[in-house]
Amino acid sequence: MDRINTARKVTWIGFFFNLLLTTFKLFAGVMGKSTAMIADGVHSLSDFVTDVIVIIFIGVSGKERDKDHQYGHGKYETFATFLISFALLIVGLGILWNGGNKVIDVLKGEIIEQPTFIALIAALISIVIKEGLFWYTKRVGEKINSQAVIANGWHHRSDAFSSIGTALGISGAMFLGEHWRILDPIAGIVVSIFIIKVAIELGIPTFNELLEKSLPIETENEIIKIVESNKEILAYHNLKTRKIGNIYAIDIHIKLNKNIEFVLSHDIATELEQKLRNRFGEKTITNIHTEPYKEIL
Repeated sequence: MDRINTARKVTWIGFFFNLLLTTFKLFAGVMGKSTAMIADGVHSLSDFVTDVIVIIFIGVSGKERDKDHQYGHGKYETFATFLISFALLIVGLGILWNGGNKVIDVLKGEIIEQPTFIALIAALISIVIKEGLFWYTKRVGEKINSQAVIANGWHHRSDAFSSIGTALGISGAMFLGEHWRILDPIAGIVVSIFIIKVAIELGIPTFNELLEKSLPIETENEIIKIVESNKEILAYHNLKTRKIGNIYAIDIHIKLNKNIEFVLSHDIATELEQKLRNRFGEKTITNIHTEPYKEIL
């Protein structure tokens, strides 16, 4: 429960900062006549959605297993992370589309209004706050081993990147003259590429997990080493692995001496189970099937 409370706390902190920043950035974008800042404000607005997703799904994922979810509720957290990455992708593509259209309009001869200082100030404030939220959220997410919280931290970082690009674009449009005002929408395009990249990097692992992809080969090799460390285990096969939220699920068949006592075979399986849990966490789900070993002549 402490893990859930910690995740909720860090997410609520981000939520309230996003509320203030979104309001200020949209106001500054409109009043400051900056396309890039309006896009940046819309990006911050998307943070509200992800914060709410994390708050809701983190609570559900922390529930103990029940009749309908016998492997627990960890996949809810995975699904939340996937939704965050999808939201980032949509926002990134939207900013890319709007910025591209604005650049095309300028190349056709349309004059862009010069941004004002309030837009630049909003961008600089956003950089400081969002970068701070990124490091705070990411550190907490790693501490409690929460994919969704870490993903939300990267959403803060993407907003900081967005504001950096926005600040550069606004500065160029303000101080380099009328012909350089195109830098404002160009900044939005550059930022959108960073956002799309982060969305893909977050989305692919969670997508693989939802599709029951096996654990990385390095992790499976660690499992095999633990199995082979027990000399009573003469052979093994049918290793199956997957991830459920932040929990590993491991299935394996082990072969023991065919004349071994039933109680001893149970103790060997239990010992292996505990070793796996010591390495990968107490909530690791294990299914160890014992079989008699038959020598091949």
